[in-house]
Amino acid sequence: MQNILVTGVAGFIGHALAKRLLADGRAVVGLDNLNDYYSVQLKRDRLAELLPHPNFTFVQEDLANREAMTRLFAAHRFDVVVNLAAQAGVRYSLVNPASYVDSNLVGFGNILEGCRNTGVKHLVFASSSSVYGANTKMPFSEHDNVDHPVSLYAASKKAGELMAHTYSHLFGLPCTGLRFFTVYGPWGRPDMALFLFTKAIVDGQPIKVFNQGRMERDFTYIDDIVEGVVRVMDRVPQSNPDWSGDAPDPATSYCPWRVYNIGNNRKEPLLRYIEVLEQCLGRKAEKEFLPMQPGDVPATWADASELVHDTGFQPDTPIETGVQRFVDWYRGYYRVG
Repeated sequence: MQNILVTGVAGFIGHALAKRLLADGRAVVGLDNLNDYYSVQLKRDRLAELLPHPNFTFVQEDLANREAMTRLFAAHRFDVVVNLAAQAGVRYSLVNPASYVDSNLVGFGNILEGCRNTGVKHLVFASSSSVYGANTKMPFSEHDNVDHPVSLYAASKKAGELMAHTYSHLFGLPCTGLRFFTVYGPWGRPDMALFLFTKAIVDGQPIKVFNQGRMERDFTYIDDIVEGVVRVMDRVPQSNPDWSGDAPDPATSYCPWRVYNIGNNRKEPLLRYIEVLEQCLGRKAEKEFLPMQPGDVPATWADASELVHDTGFQPDTPIETGVQRFVDWYRGYYRVG
């Protein structure tokens, strides 16, 4: 039985991944610091679904605590590590940049050291579509240069990719970075658009629509994200024998390092997303149109062809299906009509 560390296990993606891994018969050690960036109760309720499982062990600790991370890796000897813990959110990085440095840089450095020192066979880590920053050529490809981030969050995620590459080069640590595109679904984060919109509409409040509604996103359903992560976990990256320093491919390397997009491979207008939500709720939204927020981008769109080619999996859940499932969960969790 594989022994797998999932960091951020009380978070949106970490919780969903741990449930899937446990259902598949794997042993999971889940790490989370249960910080108060958003509702700690929501995190505890996610965790409550995992704690009864005999193959699940929970550790409450912070990635940035070097001594605690050293003890954790020494005690458990993980086969695979999936690092999903991070300070998330683009807009929050404008007001609390230190939390991104602590979690996404210092914390990730501790993960890399733990993997190196204990012989972890594969490190899979969450990156983000935000790394594409000022890129405008679409769909976004892993083979494109991503050297122009527009938020500290995006910069911290790009830095994580580079840090992992260094450990792969120096120590032969197999690393795979996953650029997630606008994840949504049941148990989602309260600071994300779908959750904010749903709460506002249910409460009879206006929703904030940025860039005057001229936004497009590659909305990717949580189950598709989890399937992609599981398939990548089981595929240890290999060096690319055709890689050349004369024309370096940003997606691969001469060492065992790789990045993949995980997205629905289509972009949807934000106003269409809102329209689907209105249909699922049976209520119309009052819209407050606002300018673009600093650090945000008008559109995202994943080229997922590399993921499909290498794993055989194509994320494809339509927003009509995914939004309805979120609404059903929201109504049940918060007991609203």
